[in-house]
Amino acid sequence: MRIAMIEDDTELAELLCDFLAQYNLHVTNYEDPYLGISALSVTPYDLLILDLSLPGMDGLEICKEIRQKSDIPIIISSARSDLEDKVIGLGLGADDYLPKPYEPKELYARILSVSRRYQRSNKESQAPASALRHDKKAGLIYFHDKPLKLTRAEYEVLGELLHQHGCVVSRAQLIQAAPSLGEDSDSRSLDVLISRIRTKLGENSKNPKHLHSVRGVGYRIEG
Repeated sequence: MRIAMIEDDTELAELLCDFLAQYNLHVTNYEDPYLGISALSVTPYDLLILDLSLPGMDGLEICKEIRQKSDIPIIISSARSDLEDKVIGLGLGADDYLPKPYEPKELYARILSVSRRYQRSNKESQAPASALRHDKKAGLIYFHDKPLKLTRAEYEVLGELLHQHGCVVSRAQLIQAAPSLGEDSDSRSLDVLISRIRTKLGENSKNPKHLHSVRGVGYRIEG
């Protein structure tokens, strides 16, 4: 993990760099804030540790400028204990605010925490959007953002499958979730219903993309 630090206290910077190196965190410190900003624009760092009281430029301005250009995680490390600075810093896009003095171990813990949140958020934002969407309040199911024209029974079955998206739902569960099928409903009537849903999704049973059958068990929705 590569970390950039903008800190004009050389003794503190050296202490933190040496400590974090034990955990395979490679820190490059920039005493000059302008040099630090330039380095961030050309070097792919994973995280920034930012002091606020810097020569020639306020750290809050640096935070604002960097956040306008990059989504790099930012931890503010500052001796300025004013609540207003903390509120402004977090409002400008910093991910954490660590008031000095602190133990290097706490900074290490904050780095791990911020990194985990960033990685999780990044994965979620990169996840492909689902082709099927269930709007329970409106009582509609959308396929590629267009509402499907479904009978009540079709809506109930497809809604239950979407509720357990990616999981196999047994035939018995689907029949129970679809009272509109009627009291005398059986596996055959469910199969007919599934076939009609597949038709509305534009797929067939031999090569389904979204609605899959699991032999002897039930059905599963994917995508």
